[in-house]
Order: sequence, then C-alpha cells, then structure tokens
Amino acid sequence: MDQLSFFSAEASGPVLADLAGVLCGPGQVTAFGRTAARLSVPVGELWRARALAAEFARRGVHADVFRGETGLLVRTAFRVDLIPLAHSWQAGEVKELPTGFRLTGGALRLWALASGQPNGNHYLLAVDERAPDTHTLLADACRQLGLPAQFAGPRAGGPAIRVTGRRRLATLEELIGPPPPAAVAVWPQVRPVAAARVGDDAAA
Repeated sequence: MDQLSFFSAEASGPVLADLAGVLCGPGQVTAFGRTAARLSVPVGELWRARALAAEFARRGVHADVFRGETGLLVRTAFRVDLIPLAHSWQAGEVKELPTGFRLTGGALRLWALASGQPNGNHYLLAVDERAPDTHTLLADACRQLGLPAQFAGPRAGGPAIRVTGRRRLATLEELIGPPPPAAVAVWPQVRPVAAARVGDDAAA
C-alpha cells in the first residue's frame, strides 16, 4: 500500500498535468495557433461542473461554468500554460493519447469527477466516443498504474473503462482520494460483504 499511496491524488498534490484526466473522458482541448489553448468539459450535473472548477482552481487555472442547449460546460480561457496539453493530445481534429502517457492519481480523480459512475458491482469511467483509438490505451494506462481495468462497450454501460471487484475498487478509491460532499453517492465504494446468519453453516 505504500507504493499505491505514492501515486494517489492526495500524496502527489495538485499539479497542472492532472488536467489531462478530463481528456481521458469527455474533455476537449482547443489550440489557438501556437500561442494558447483552452480546455472544455461537458458534464451532466451541476455538482460535477462545480467540483471540476474547484479542482482546476487548485491547479492555478480558472474555469467558468456555462449552461447551454446541450447541457453544462466547464471551460477555461485560452491560456499559454495549456499549450503542452493541446500539442500532446491533439492530432489534427482528433484527440489521441500522448505517446508514453502515464496516468496519475490526480488525473484519475479529475476523470472520475468528469464522468465516473457506479454501475452495479462495477465503476465506470466514461471515455470519449469520438476518440475510439484512445479506449483500449486508457485501459492499459489504468493497469500500468496498478488498477486492472477493462474497456466496456455500450451494451455494458459504456463506452467506458470498467473497474470490477472489491480489491480493485478499493485501489481506485485510494488513488483518487475522498469525494467532494456532492459526489459521495457516485464515488467508488467497496460494499461490505453481508455477514452469514447464525445457523447458515448448519443448514448448508
């Protein structure tokens, strides 16, 4: 667990590179020539928008929340310090995973805030439908972080990266840290195993 804690969001502290987590999910980065770039993240719930704006602020990046016809959008201004994200994540008009990308606990936390959702005994981290080439690579990135995960298609609640099993959910929970108050219901949780009733062994 010592090694796991080293990679957790709490242990590593907030850094600008964590913003890549929203790009693992539905986020988009748009470059303005070679001078600046902007991050935008569509979300379905207001608490997600507020939580992401707060996490951005912890990393020195201001983001506004907009309400449009298609839902809520968390968006930064065009900034010079976001150019590296744009250069590494964009191939023309298509989002791609950077070569040698390594997922961190901080990035995983932002990914969960943007699009994480429990689904029965699983936890789903939604991925970008418009960037299918990133899907299996993101599952690989999770495994490299010590979090075994698989890609789940639409029939299994996706497209998403799926984490299954008590131990793996505990690992995910450790990596991303405690939830904001509004996110408790959708945060990964290890459900307790029901205790056997007295007499069950004798009846078996």
